[in-house]
Amino acid sequence: MARNKKYVEEEVIEKAMTLFWKKGYETTSMQELESQMGINKFSIYASFGNKNGVFLESLKCYKQQLNRILANLKASDKGLLGIKQYFYDFLEFSKEDNNWRGCLITNTAMELGDRVEPVVKEVLVGFMDDVKSTFAEALAKKGDIDEASVEEQADYLMVAMFGLASASKAFSQSQLHSYIEQTFKKV
Repeated sequence: MARNKKYVEEEVIEKAMTLFWKKGYETTSMQELESQMGINKFSIYASFGNKNGVFLESLKCYKQQLNRILANLKASDKGLLGIKQYFYDFLEFSKEDNNWRGCLITNTAMELGDRVEPVVKEVLVGFMDDVKSTFAEALAKKGDIDEASVEEQADYLMVAMFGLASASKAFSQSQLHSYIEQTFKKV
């Protein structure tokens, strides 16, 4: 007879996500995952397969959480101002105890580079494509911009978003706000 789980998968994955977000994939050990998640390694293996399975579920959890602020942009009719607000919302989202953690997606891409497994890469690329298309849709609401320019500006804003995510781990709030303001003066 199978034993009943004494934990909620969504809750333990959110705890694992926080650990990966702070430490990265490679430096997070199974012992740390056990401790952070509050379950033993046998439960981890039974539910998620291995560390990579926990990480993949953590990325999906992160994506779901970040999609909440992306939904605000999708619902907005403010165009470029809506994207700018998304940048500010992202900063608040990535803040913990007055420290910024950057972006788990960006951190992962920088940490793993070309060593990223295909299934993880699929999640990363899918999320980035969704953000870019949302930026493009918001830019197109201006109405006076051709499709090629929309794509170029969406690409520019994606690179700026990656820059913000990386810079948020090292710079002050005033510097980050200045970065956002300067970014949107150039669009």
